Amino acid sequence: MSSVEEAEVVVLGWWISMFTSRVRIALAEKGVKYEYIEEENFPDNESLLLLKHNPIYKKVPVLIHKGKPINESKIIVEYIDETWKEGYSLLPYDPYLKYQAAFWADYIDRHIYKGTRMILDLKGEEMEKGVEELLGYLKVLERELGEKPYFNGESFGFVDIALICYYNHIIAYATLGTFSIEKHCPKLVIWATQCMKRESVSKALPDPNKIYDVLIEYRKKIGVED
Repeated sequence: MSSVEEAEVVVLGWWISMFTSRVRIALAEKGVKYEYIEEENFPDNESLLLLKHNPIYKKVPVLIHKGKPINESKIIVEYIDETWKEGYSLLPYDPYLKYQAAFWADYIDRHIYKGTRMILDLKGEEMEKGVEELLGYLKVLERELGEKPYFNGESFGFVDIALICYYNHIIAYATLGTFSIEKHCPKLVIWATQCMKRESVSKALPDPNKIYDVLIEYRKKIGVED
């Protein structure tokens, strides 16, 4: 039998994927043991296993629970929270607060990802506009955080998981775009430092220096970096 058939919980992922980190953080917070399978040739050559379990989008991460696949990272985190109820809940119980958490997690994936792509794919003044746009989105999130230790208040939860998985990528983009996160969003840096103290987070996030190296290689490939 393969490891997928033997293990109750399997994650198909890619080391640099913030969305893979998101799922791994949620599983660790819930204390769920799982088998991790790296998509070594992603995204250029998806494995047959990935194509089998995510034939629509052909993307990581994929959570396979008792042989059944669950796709899309935010949906996977919700599934984890609903399936393994031990310990604290990652999502608020109150319907309105749960809606708010879903709203901000969606905001993060819509806008933070967009801002980083503008920095990655452009250069010169256009890249500078991308930096301004990304910082604008981060400042909106900083205002939403306010003086709270976590987005949900006192407990680490859904929105924190949604955003912290981007943090080391943002550090790499800050180097690429020559801007300071500490200068523009000091409260977010304090929040991120607090999140990074959690073993679930520190073990799941890729090294920002390695992320930066990949970004440079990609920019050379598309002709915006010498």
